[in-house]
Amino acid sequence: MIRLLLTDGHAPTREALRIGLGTATSLEIVGEASTGDELLAQLSSTVPAVVLLDLNLPGPDAFALLPAMREQYPQLRILARGDLTNEHYVARSFDLGAHGYLLKNALPTELVHGLITVAAGRPFLCTAIGLAALSRFYAGTPVTGDAARATLGLSKREMEVLNLVAAGLTNAEIAIKLFTSKRTIETHRQNIMEKTRTRNTAALISLAARQGLLPD
Repeated sequence: MIRLLLTDGHAPTREALRIGLGTATSLEIVGEASTGDELLAQLSSTVPAVVLLDLNLPGPDAFALLPAMREQYPQLRILARGDLTNEHYVARSFDLGAHGYLLKNALPTELVHGLITVAAGRPFLCTAIGLAALSRFYAGTPVTGDAARATLGLSKREMEVLNLVAAGLTNAEIAIKLFTSKRTIETHRQNIMEKTRTRNTAALISLAARQGLLPD
């Protein structure tokens, strides 16, 4: 049984993780943390084998937490969980002490596989990032278009809506342009924000720009 301490700064997400991982017979959730300070306080009392580390935890920066945890608990295995596919961001996670990196929109089966893999002493990189890196290797250019869209799980229609949102169009204007209803566009926008785990339009556009999803 793998002793797991899970973290996430968003309470509903943390609850969903607890419920989803609770069905995995190889995992035992021994603690939860919503901030970096809570995580550090629980490590000595819960003695986990693996930490599922939300890289957006409030409190101490996650990139400061990683080397601190590795130094104080050298046997601890860490699976970092973030929403960025940028290779420098992912590489920094590994450089500072993570044993694996997983996107927040990864399927529960891949999450469980990632936890088991790092617990066994092996490195782990989620499929979406691995495929994106492979695409970059062969193309010699940043991942854009279908590869970038697939990384976040966006449909082609959602990408159309995202680009029009970034262009400053309102829901009503987008509906006219795409020959559909305003309510349909509202649904698309909500789905896009859920898939990208963004909470407002500004954060959505910022993430899309960092991921190379928007046209120059």
